[in-house]
Amino acid sequence: MAEKTLNDLFLDTLKDIYYAEKQILKTLPKMAKAAGSAELKAGFEQHAEETEGQVERLEQIFEMIGKPARGKTCEAILGIVEEGKEIMTEYKGTDALDAGLASSAQAVEHYEIARYGTLKSWAQQLGLNDAVKLLDQTLQEEIATDKKLTQLAEAQANKKAA
Repeated sequence: MAEKTLNDLFLDTLKDIYYAEKQILKTLPKMAKAAGSAELKAGFEQHAEETEGQVERLEQIFEMIGKPARGKTCEAILGIVEEGKEIMTEYKGTDALDAGLASSAQAVEHYEIARYGTLKSWAQQLGLNDAVKLLDQTLQEEIATDKKLTQLAEAQANKKAA
């Protein structure tokens, strides 16, 4: 068996987050529809647009490294998305739904922050400077989205759920 390298790990993780972003794009409209708060709904809609740009950046990185933009099944994101679906079903019509949706969205954000931070670090190590810039742009967007979700949850959703 051929020895695996950081390049291989970078590509595998890139495929993982590409798959994850595609799954997130499918889920965000459902979360927006389920949200009771106009602000949370708008946040999910805005993040869907942002995610489309993140997918485009990932496709640019695949192109930079001469590989086809293909996803690899990401069990982690499938589990997180499934938990979000359960919340939408179990808490539908309750005051706790928006708090649950915000929490689910933050689980997604935290996963993405971990992945993009790692990919950025590896891209630096591999000398992929253009990829570093693209990954950092996405990382900063994910961090900002996480902060917005925290603010919205603490200011509104959690209080309403209590």
